[in-house]
Amino acid sequence: MIGFFIFMPNSQIISMAVNPEDIALLQEFRAPATKEKAFTAIIKKYQEKLYWHIRRMVVEHEDANDVLQNMFIKVWNGLENFREDSQLYTWLYRIATNESLTFLEQQKKRSAVSIDNEESNLSNQLMADKHFDANRLEWKLQLAIQQLPEKQRIVFNLRYYDEMPYEEMSRVLETSEGALKASYHHAVKKIEDFILNH
Repeated sequence: MIGFFIFMPNSQIISMAVNPEDIALLQEFRAPATKEKAFTAIIKKYQEKLYWHIRRMVVEHEDANDVLQNMFIKVWNGLENFREDSQLYTWLYRIATNESLTFLEQQKKRSAVSIDNEESNLSNQLMADKHFDANRLEWKLQLAIQQLPEKQRIVFNLRYYDEMPYEEMSRVLETSEGALKASYHHAVKKIEDFILNH
């Protein structure tokens, strides 16, 4: 990793590390002869992580695949203009998060459920899984996560499953680190309460 600093307008300094492999892939992507090969390499490198990030948000496998496909179409169309002022994976996670939120918003409109019912709708999808067993801890955890408000659910998933540092998460979600830490703390407390009481 090559380290460097970005000077922010409010004079805050953010340390970043640029992945040399990603820099090489971006250079290949910008060359017409190697564009498709580089894009395929980017997909192979990040597809699984992004799939699970999306799947934890939208729950259904088919929906996650659709969102992932739409996300990579956006990446293909926008990668030429990627400014490299953040890590590539941060930019990809931001697109994946936004595409997932757009999908969930469209689902809400289509099914005409209120925001309050959306969490129970995701829980119902989870319980419909043929492998679902409410007595197993991992299923209880999943149910607890689906009860969280959307923002807390995203923050919890990024921190708990992807082990994303708050600094990186701040760039993905465009929210302050303090707000993210508070969201994560509230999410953990709600999950603990849910698991203990269900």
